[in-house]
Amino acid sequence: MTGGDRIQTGGPALADMGTVKPGAGPVGVARQRPETASTAHLITAATAPTERLGGMDGPSENPELWAFLESLHCGEMLSGTVTAIERFGVFVALDEGPDHPVFPGVGFITIPELSWRRFEAASDVVHVGQRVSCEFLQFDTWNLEARLSLRATQPDPFQQFADRIAVGQTLHGQVTKLVPFGVFVRVADEIEGLVHLLELVSVPVEAPSDVVQVGDEITVVVTAIDAERRRLTLSRRQVSPDRR
Repeated sequence: MTGGDRIQTGGPALADMGTVKPGAGPVGVARQRPETASTAHLITAATAPTERLGGMDGPSENPELWAFLESLHCGEMLSGTVTAIERFGVFVALDEGPDHPVFPGVGFITIPELSWRRFEAASDVVHVGQRVSCEFLQFDTWNLEARLSLRATQPDPFQQFADRIAVGQTLHGQVTKLVPFGVFVRVADEIEGLVHLLELVSVPVEAPSDVVQVGDEITVVVTAIDAERRRLTLSRRQVSPDRR
């Protein structure tokens, strides 16, 4: 295995792809690295598609690092320094444990685990040399890495929103995006919900643009809050006439 290769295990979200929940089963997606619970859960070579052959050697070649990673517990807090920022995530040199034989850090944060908030690039959230404290998620046995989450140490704005908003509540928001099946409406900072095409108006319409445009201010009713999947469902049609 060369210093230019690793197995990537994550990707971005509205559906929150790439997020690893503590206690989740094995996951793994093979990708080439560009140039430039009481015990740890495992991401194994067996679960990674064979886009390329290879992988880090097992415990026989790296016994100290393997033992260190196996000793970590899900939810444990680990501190370190950001050593490299790639398009697929961030490497962290941990304060404790041995160095990685290939990569610039034993800790690794995928893009979705950097922050709850939207951002264009990982460098918008962290910078090389920055000190970070993260939550340990999983032991990636394929890359011999500690999968970390920075956002787990931050308040989740969607959960905060869900704690103070109830189904049936009327909200005001701005249309941010039109899609064939409805429109997305921003009802709070960093919080957007979907108004399905059928919930825009009482009469059938062929396209959302027949009713609203991006930038329009509209009144909606909360019809569902899925805190686990972080999804908000809204209706414009169900808003009482005196509230429109």
